[in-house]
Amino acid sequence: MNSEMENTESSIIAKRKEPEPEPESNSPINPKRPRTSSQSRTCVHEVAVPSGYLPNKDEPLHGTLSNPLYNGPMAKSYPFTLDPFQQVSVACLERNESVLVSAHTSAGKTAVAEYAIAMSFRDKQRVIYTSPLKALSNQKYRELSGEFNDVGLMTGDVTISPNATCLVMTTEILRGMLYRGSEVLKEVAWVIFDEIHYMKDRERGVVWEESIIFLPPAIKMVFLSATMSNATEFAEWICNIHKQPCHVVYTDFRPTPLQHYVFPIGGSGLYLVVDENEQFREDNFLKMEDTFAKKKLEGNKGFKSNGRGGKGGSGGGGSDIYKIVKMIMERKFQPVIIFSFSRRECEQHAMSMSKLDFNTQEEKDTVEHIFKNAILCLNEEDRSLPAIELMLPLLQRGIAVHHSGLLPVIKELVELLFQEGLVKALFATETFAMGLNMPAKTVVFTAVKKWDGDSHRYIGSGEYIQMSGRAGRRGKDERGICIIMVDEQMEMNNLKDMVLGKPAPLVSTFRLSYYSILNLMSRAEGQFTAEHVIRNSFHQFQYEKTLPDMGQRVSKLEQEVALLDASGEAEVSEYHKLKLELAQLEKKMMEQIIRPHMILSCLVPGRLIRIREGGTDWGWGVVVNVVKKPSSGYIVDTLLHCSHGSNENSTRPKPCPPRPGEKGEMHVVPVELPLISTLSKLRIFIPPDLRPSEARQNILLAVEELGNRFPEGFPKLNPVKDMKINDPVIVELVDQIEEVEQKLFSHPMHKHQDMDQIKCFQRKAEVSHEIQQLKTKMRDSQLQKFREELKNRSRVLKKLGHIDADGVVQLKGRAACLIDTGDELLVTELMFNGTFNDLDHHQVAALASCFIPGDRSSESQIQLRTELARPLQQLQDSARSIAEIQHECKLEINVNEYVESTVRPFLMDVIYSWSKGASFGDVIQMTDIFEGSIIRSARRLDEFLNQLRAAADAVGEVDLEKKFAAASESLRRGIMFANSLYL
Repeated sequence: MNSEMENTESSIIAKRKEPEPEPESNSPINPKRPRTSSQSRTCVHEVAVPSGYLPNKDEPLHGTLSNPLYNGPMAKSYPFTLDPFQQVSVACLERNESVLVSAHTSAGKTAVAEYAIAMSFRDKQRVIYTSPLKALSNQKYRELSGEFNDVGLMTGDVTISPNATCLVMTTEILRGMLYRGSEVLKEVAWVIFDEIHYMKDRERGVVWEESIIFLPPAIKMVFLSATMSNATEFAEWICNIHKQPCHVVYTDFRPTPLQHYVFPIGGSGLYLVVDENEQFREDNFLKMEDTFAKKKLEGNKGFKSNGRGGKGGSGGGGSDIYKIVKMIMERKFQPVIIFSFSRRECEQHAMSMSKLDFNTQEEKDTVEHIFKNAILCLNEEDRSLPAIELMLPLLQRGIAVHHSGLLPVIKELVELLFQEGLVKALFATETFAMGLNMPAKTVVFTAVKKWDGDSHRYIGSGEYIQMSGRAGRRGKDERGICIIMVDEQMEMNNLKDMVLGKPAPLVSTFRLSYYSILNLMSRAEGQFTAEHVIRNSFHQFQYEKTLPDMGQRVSKLEQEVALLDASGEAEVSEYHKLKLELAQLEKKMMEQIIRPHMILSCLVPGRLIRIREGGTDWGWGVVVNVVKKPSSGYIVDTLLHCSHGSNENSTRPKPCPPRPGEKGEMHVVPVELPLISTLSKLRIFIPPDLRPSEARQNILLAVEELGNRFPEGFPKLNPVKDMKINDPVIVELVDQIEEVEQKLFSHPMHKHQDMDQIKCFQRKAEVSHEIQQLKTKMRDSQLQKFREELKNRSRVLKKLGHIDADGVVQLKGRAACLIDTGDELLVTELMFNGTFNDLDHHQVAALASCFIPGDRSSESQIQLRTELARPLQQLQDSARSIAEIQHECKLEINVNEYVESTVRPFLMDVIYSWSKGASFGDVIQMTDIFEGSIIRSARRLDEFLNQLRAAADAVGEVDLEKKFAAASESLRRGIMFANSLYL
């Protein structure tokens, strides 16, 4: 089908590949269920084409834009038949057109990337392969070196064969090359962006976006992504900014289908909840829920529901993990990956397996041999570190741990042993699900909630897809098995959303950084300006796509306004205005008194409270109990009106606003404090046992009866008179509310009978308000917001002396242009205000470590030696001064938060001691931060010091350049900089 896309200069041509018949295969647990055609090898192909584009391709050889085929000699042969999505992708590459391949983990996206590399070798052109992490770049370098002979590597800390035909690098390195106008790019035909869904990363997503915008139009791109719901939108953006076709090849085919089981924490047995045909088995979920009810009845003292989403690590949880792993081995479902969301928990679970042994004597000897060879890259003293010595007995038993806090040599060793089948049970964090394909037969989730920096939340469907995708090895397993540990808090709908939810869309996290602005200002050619980047960002593209929908909505609402009867408008308008004013004042007051120390004493059993969530009013409820939860604060168990039958085993009760003539039921619903919109003076009696529906129904009748007795609404608690609050802000609000209420009650409309007229005008007021909001949103374009921000940031750069009044980059700015690891404004300030001049190179290394993002120490007070305390104070003062300047220039910035997030002194002592020659064994005793995290920070610090050295060189600061070089040199020894096993 052909269709013109509104608001973009492209059209989308779509074609669905027909399913191919799939041979039946049997499940390892349930061998009778054949695979359905819905999961057969289908793929969807679409292409975004610039308007007026005329393809110049030989149709018999290359097919058409909407039906790409390739009938020529292949650049690379494969030992297997390509899947339809791989065939279509290869045909797009042979047409020399960009392609986004969106498929599940282990579906075979790498085969497409390898074909693009093979084409570059064939056509005597260069190719760049970018990956989001240094560790993945190292692994990919090793993998591609085995396949192709001329491969180089460029990461922040390693450069190998920079003139190779195929260059593997991190995306940051590519962006740096584009900013500097590297000559290498003139020879590059293809850039492969692996894991492109990283573009939604809050901190680093902008690096991908800028790299894509800056790539010369002659270069074609291959994007590899996990499944995402807006792949076509992304292709349209590429087509829009580069004026070239971009194909989308999408498949949700899994080479190995998955079965998803739940394991009740504290219980036993597995319950199949989603079969290999992606059918949810509600009956099995309810059976699993019954086990919790039985446990309660039996009064099993050993079982504790900790309400943390099934941690499986406390209250008997460790034994649950032990049971599951033992059962997996007995049923021959290994290898297994056990995912936890805490690094400490990973290690605890692995250590609790002391009674289990999964390797034969021969395998033990092989593990020992590989282990001893691997640690030869370390010096004698480091080989006896506890973190290394303790690992061998565990690895010999076929058990391992994998997380970002491990020593790099151990982490890589675990990966290699796992690939060789010598690790049977791997305890890992979610980072193991990124990057190289290392599948297992079974995946276990020890928790369904994770801490994301703000709150404990259920893992999203995208995260679940990524991790569960590790289950099932292509060609080895007929089925992959996922086991999810759940506690009784897990609702069926939450589980459904997690396991069967749609993949998340790719959303832009574009932002303006000083590094980018200065680099764009200092470029010789004027084509790439900050304005150009903003205008071409995916963020702006996504925003502009929503405008036509907003325009249509405004037209519809304006038609509705024209039809509404507006008689008696002035009087009704005034009355409606008073009601709105009262509602706003009451909302303000509730925001003040909702704080626990004010409100908790009033939330006694029987108190009537009104619940509002967003725009939905759930009506009046009755307080039953108040509980303090460690993760989510205070929860008020509230009897609320729910739709009829909403608790008949299928789901938890769902509150619904009471409607006239509708008889619902009362159920206890957990409510967070901020959802309480009104407190009433009224209290009603609550029976001690609320389980019988009769008891709850009597309360519903009592609330309805009170509604009849108080037609004007339930009397409200007065914060001053009834709650005895004497806060001046609240007293003032109470006075204002009483004044508006008097006006409202004495208004002639208050007892007006013509409710139709009031409703009609209220609707008109609501519609007019929505029209106003939509028009403001359409007017207040993202482009304008970014322009405003650009203006403010330029003002900051002028104040700090990075650019002059005409926007010409000065000496300070030239230095900042070369720094993208730490805060470029703050570190150049230290370079130019003399802070570094007064320090020796050991102190410089320690102070520079404050700029490196990494793990925080849990120690509340950091005690520093005198030679570090003074430089840290100077750094904090400079940070505060820069934050204040940004605040003055109208940037939204919290000065204290800026200082705290920019200055991280957690490793100052460690780096200072290491720089002065201390052993690794000594420095790890100085902090509670993981060994691997210390090494990762030290390597980033080395990269940062090299950037500072280049910056000092660029501005002619010879002494500083030497000092930064010496600081870098003092770090580069021993285990901190041991070579990767992949290199």
